[in-house]
Amino acid sequence: MTKFKGLFLSFILILSFSLARVVFADTGPKPSMEFQFKFDPGVEESTIVSGIFYECSLPDCTDAVPLEEVGPQGLYCELDSCRALGYGFAPFHILLIEFSDGVIRRSNTFETAGFDSYYTVTVRPDDLMVEARLSLGTSLPASWNFIACACMLMGAGLVIGLIVFFVRRSAKK
Repeated sequence: MTKFKGLFLSFILILSFSLARVVFADTGPKPSMEFQFKFDPGVEESTIVSGIFYECSLPDCTDAVPLEEVGPQGLYCELDSCRALGYGFAPFHILLIEFSDGVIRRSNTFETAGFDSYYTVTVRPDDLMVEARLSLGTSLPASWNFIACACMLMGAGLVIGLIVFFVRRSAKK
């Protein structure tokens, strides 16, 4: 009997550590955009100081408004890359980036390339050229995550049920 209890507790301990993940109170996947910067020849390389991500409904971006920073939504820049996270994106966008050389460069108007979009941003002397990159990505669709969790829960329930069955069966003998 104590052998099964030890086995059961070990199983629960291993299961609890293997299922641990970082969770956010704001559930569900969010669309994102990743921007990698490269410099044109002749343009002095500098780092990113700050950025503004504009969203537009019109293709010419005459209705541009900055992406509102609410919860996890916003534009986050590091020294050589930026990432935009949103609850949903408008169809068209413009980037405005300030560099450490003191120049503020504006991008061309570009479209959302997908749920998780990847872009190459070419830094030119006076502006930015944003182009979508094809990426196969590594994340699974939300439906596959749900199916995987459901299968793990059913498997754990089956194992626990078998353990209880064999413990009770051996106790009757």
